[in-house]
Amino acid sequence: MEPLPFRHSNPAGPAYRRGWVDEAVAAIEADQCRTADTHLIRLIVPALSGIDIYLKDESTHPTGSLKHRLARSLFLYALCNGQIAEGTPVIEASSGSTAVSEAYFAEMIGVPFYAVMPRTTSAEKIAAIEHYGGNCHLIDDGRALYAEAAALAARLNGHYMDQFTFAERATDWRGNNNIAESIFSQLQGEPRPLPDWIVMGAGTGGTSATIGRYLRYRQYPTRLCVADVEHSAFFDCFRSQDRSHVCDHPSLIEGVGRPRCEPSFVPGVVDRMMKIPDAATIAAMNVLSRRLRRPVGGSTGTNFLALCRLASEMRQANAMGSLVTLICDSGERYRQTYYEPEWLKARGLDPAPFEAILSSFLATGEPLTLAIDDVANPQGAFDAPVPPQ
Repeated sequence: MEPLPFRHSNPAGPAYRRGWVDEAVAAIEADQCRTADTHLIRLIVPALSGIDIYLKDESTHPTGSLKHRLARSLFLYALCNGQIAEGTPVIEASSGSTAVSEAYFAEMIGVPFYAVMPRTTSAEKIAAIEHYGGNCHLIDDGRALYAEAAALAARLNGHYMDQFTFAERATDWRGNNNIAESIFSQLQGEPRPLPDWIVMGAGTGGTSATIGRYLRYRQYPTRLCVADVEHSAFFDCFRSQDRSHVCDHPSLIEGVGRPRCEPSFVPGVVDRMMKIPDAATIAAMNVLSRRLRRPVGGSTGTNFLALCRLASEMRQANAMGSLVTLICDSGERYRQTYYEPEWLKARGLDPAPFEAILSSFLATGEPLTLAIDDVANPQGAFDAPVPPQ
């Protein structure tokens, strides 16, 4: 890989390495300046008059997903902490969008990138990572993902990015155009600029931590609802206030849900959680895709189903207000999975009954009758996350 060109001469000579770090940080910051903020789309639902629904479209990032923000923050965090120098290999445990986005930034600053992922990872995801010059390190046992990523970093004398630990601390939650600040800035001038709820799924937990902290820091009345998926430990962790919960089955909904309660998940800033069945997630994905006239990804369906549940409660209470959630990525990445009937059938997923119920709700505003595990934060505070290193 070609080294980054310096914008200025370095009087200290080649032994002085800070110049490369300065250029790497500048290159990543320039990427943010080049890309306009993602759109905040208002979804018009006449049956829910008085309840404004907004979708922040994170699929428009250069790498196509919400994880573009996370990857940028993780690289800046590692660079500014002296963990990545010129030529340092970067390693991540990820088979999804995070790896694609990190490969993009690694190529940008000219360092090698390795994604440790299960051998069952789709050819499309492998191709996307390799498109940005990344290397795919495939393993047979997905449960060994974390350990193998750390071991590979040690063998290569590289840096293990570890998104699941550092996501909650790599982003400046006080502002600096983070996703929460962006949402509230874009809502200025709307009829109801302070939303009743923001709905967010949990993959690392970093984005929900950023939003929840920002709401408290700015003293906004907005509450945070985290939508979890069927095979994930986050919901049980939240309900029991016990971080030791694990889930034996991997999540079918890419980008959200984890087998353990990741260090970056901060339950204390979450006001409420819902656990969305996978078939309901696919149904909501399909319903929203038809309304937008373009496909969205599975995790967006998880978010949208939880948002509709909140909208139904507001409707029944004759309350007016606004709700915000995210379009996490495009459905184009999932043509051979969530949008493929045979793939769904092989996994015993039938979204049709959920689609009928959700479509009826959006058409009529009648109560959304879905049995969903749902719990409010019982105390408003949990044990603190892992201290920053």
